[in-house]
Amino acid sequence: MNKVIASAREAVAAIPEGATILMGGFGLCGIPENLIAALRDRGTGNLTVASNNAGVDDFGIGILLKSRQVKKMISTYVGENDTFERLCLSGELEVELVPQGTFAERLRAAGAGIPAFYTPTGVGTLVAQGKEVREFGGRRYLMEQALPGDYAFVKAWKGDRLGNLVYRKTARNFNPLMAAAARFTIAEVEELVEVGDLDPDAVITPGIYVDAIFQGSHYEKRIEQRTYRPKSGPRA
Repeated sequence: MNKVIASAREAVAAIPEGATILMGGFGLCGIPENLIAALRDRGTGNLTVASNNAGVDDFGIGILLKSRQVKKMISTYVGENDTFERLCLSGELEVELVPQGTFAERLRAAGAGIPAFYTPTGVGTLVAQGKEVREFGGRRYLMEQALPGDYAFVKAWKGDRLGNLVYRKTARNFNPLMAAAARFTIAEVEELVEVGDLDPDAVITPGIYVDAIFQGSHYEKRIEQRTYRPKSGPRA
């Protein structure tokens, strides 16, 4: 089975208004740059986007916020995006902030077919409002529901024509969880190889979770905040 498609533009062509999309990445590391840009260009709106964070003003998910295509963000951290802040405070954007570990487990649960789970994280805080709380072994736990998506946009280092994916270091982040948690997963890769070229022991996301794959291009791989160690003076 050949799952290769020509481009990001083809990949997003059938995504409808109002879709829920899981978007991989941590900060600006390992984000599906080509797919986000193609979705912006197509203009599909009223979207619910689940991502660890919301990009920055002019890059990543930030460009979808700037073009007002997102109606709701489900995230753990949004501190680098002024556009996000303005939309949230003005009421133009619905926001669901989720503790990072809970966010990861909600995705994992969706991929495993588990509808909900209990966690102590968030008990007694605003996170618990409107949610069931039960006691196990003398400790209170909050019930959290799984977080499935209609689509997942994931970014990998290498992939083959069957959709098997290999990630590189930190860029792995939330991508494998999201690939398993969506009804339709689209992968963009830096290198598209033939079946058999990947070391089976290095494959993180098996092709069974991937519905379409293409080779991306022109990756910027930005860094949110560059910090430098002070130069040390001459040794005594």
